[in-house]
Amino acid sequence: MRAYYAQRAQVYERVYHKPERQADLRTMEAWLAAPFAGRRVLEVACGTGWWTPHGARDAHSWLATDVNRETMAVAQSKPMPRAVRFAIVDAYTFAQVAGRRFDGAFAGFWWSHVPLARLPRWLDTLHQRLEPGARVVMLDNRQVAGSSTPIARRDDAGNTYQIRTLDDGSVHEVLKNFPSRDEAVAALGARAHRPQWIEHRHYWILSYELS
Repeated sequence: MRAYYAQRAQVYERVYHKPERQADLRTMEAWLAAPFAGRRVLEVACGTGWWTPHGARDAHSWLATDVNRETMAVAQSKPMPRAVRFAIVDAYTFAQVAGRRFDGAFAGFWWSHVPLARLPRWLDTLHQRLEPGARVVMLDNRQVAGSSTPIARRDDAGNTYQIRTLDDGSVHEVLKNFPSRDEAVAALGARAHRPQWIEHRHYWILSYELS
């Protein structure tokens, strides 16, 4: 997965140019700032930074993190709000920000790449970096025929995979899960206070307050 996104860094944002997705994207971009206004936010797997300026617009501080230097270099080349800082961080451990606490967290298109068996532990690790009352927003894809890459297979654990081909001709099997509302909320459990599920045509948003 890490190698795939490093290779795809320079062309990653083509996915945001699909005509049928534009209305959803503009709606979500406009919505994203309000939950994080005045907060100290940890962004997980910022990638090329498409969502960073939208979420960070009114934030007190925003730490955009990723494990890939290639994708982060694209993000760092863009104009960003003053609140934004960048750091190379492992999203599974957050070891590089040990000792820091945040009152907001954002993960765009990360949930779908976490193996189902690792999801509970990942959520626990993320929440350990957050203060009670922190606002958390997850944003990811819905599976839409004709727009999404088809699912190629499902493994014994229930994870689904897509086959993607890059411009250099290399072919990659990429883990990509598509949770329902009930599955996502159940994964959060009681720690998610007042979870809100927002469903667009091509995307979903899950927003909640950490109890």
